[in-house]
Amino acid sequence: MAKELRITETEIPGLLIIDLPVHGDNRGWFKENWQREKMVAAGLPDFGPVQNNISFNASAGTTRGIHAEPWDKFVSVATGKIFGAWVDLREGESFGATVTVELGPDTAVFVPRGVGNSFQTLEDNTAYTYVVNDHWSADAQGEYSFLNLADETVAIEWPIDLAEAELSEKDKNHPRLAEVTPVKPAPLLIVGANGQLGRELVRQLTEAGTPFVATTRNELDLAHPESWLSSFRWRSYRAIINAAAYTAVDNAETAEGRANAWAANASGVAALASVAREANILLVHVSTDYVFDGTLSVGQEYAVDATVAPLSVYGQSKAAGEVAAAVAQRHYIVRTSWVIGDGKNFVETMKSLAERGIDPKVVADQHGRPTFTQDLAAAIIHLLETEADYGMYHVSNTGDVITWAELAKSVFELRGHDSARVGEVTTDEYFANAENFAPRPENSALDLSKIKDAGFTPRDHAQALKEYLQ
Repeated sequence: MAKELRITETEIPGLLIIDLPVHGDNRGWFKENWQREKMVAAGLPDFGPVQNNISFNASAGTTRGIHAEPWDKFVSVATGKIFGAWVDLREGESFGATVTVELGPDTAVFVPRGVGNSFQTLEDNTAYTYVVNDHWSADAQGEYSFLNLADETVAIEWPIDLAEAELSEKDKNHPRLAEVTPVKPAPLLIVGANGQLGRELVRQLTEAGTPFVATTRNELDLAHPESWLSSFRWRSYRAIINAAAYTAVDNAETAEGRANAWAANASGVAALASVAREANILLVHVSTDYVFDGTLSVGQEYAVDATVAPLSVYGQSKAAGEVAAAVAQRHYIVRTSWVIGDGKNFVETMKSLAERGIDPKVVADQHGRPTFTQDLAAAIIHLLETEADYGMYHVSNTGDVITWAELAKSVFELRGHDSARVGEVTTDEYFANAENFAPRPENSALDLSKIKDAGFTPRDHAQALKEYLQ
């Protein structure tokens, strides 16, 4: 009787042993060597294989390895038997951990990126097969890491002594463990690294020692996919974080601005989602409260599944970008509001006006919560590190829902100025003489329950403002 499909963890994080049902009869046997739906349901990562390789080994004692490759692989045996050995060559506490297993047709092993893979055939005419989630290329060989099969530290007990085994000259000369440079995690790719959010992501990821590649418009102009689609080896990245956008809300109401907004916020996002889907990598896309019309009564908050109804061209282009981003199988769409970070922003403007003795008129009929990039970046990193459920999230700071005028008054007070200097006006009054004016939602309050349920609670915006201004 065939054993049931079962997945077992090992002492190497992410290295999984899979029991495969093999159905035999008088003719031989049959097995589902790779079956995505059943295996993912059983606990195998949905790693998206794109290439299948077979290694035929004519004689027992053929030994290959130890190779750590820049992709995940699912190894098994079509016929014969092997002694498999895996060594964790990734950076971290498990570096050097070793697992050995005998594999016949009824066993497979999932090998995560950066774990060294090796095997020795125990029978003649053994066919070893594996699927990987990237296409082999000569360029990718520069990302391999190797360990000597005879390394004394990991001390693998090969069933057939290596002196009597069949090895390649290359495999005989790989370095010992003490000479191996640990494999770093796959980097994140930040799009829009020079914006308010992008700069904060760079700061926090650098502080945490997390590998990343930061791109600005010079390297990746979201509005012109033809200039970058073939410029990156997409599968080498752990995830793409899109922190770029066309954000000139009022200028988007012009003919030129409309085209630019749609190019960056919709078409460019569609191109990113397409490569993320093809490469089976995670896409993080940042969106906006402007996808809502703001007609929800003040005191109520927009849920993550609320119907979008954007008022402006900017909001429409961002709503289209959300639909495009969701094409990626694995995605986080993070809506936010009233962003404040390093660079030109509302708080810096109010601070400057206060110190220059200028008394501003500020809108008092738009309601929401500010989002400091420190919290927004931390929320995105939290989603990535905890591997939270994919989908839509709302992120702003916590605290009372306020108006722009109330936020301005708080800035004045915290900088030691009289908040009465801040006058209140309606949105219509503020934009009465504007040549191009994009309608704004009156209520931008976002329901934060989903991000809190995922284990992240942003700071109260009042406290965040104090810390920002210190």
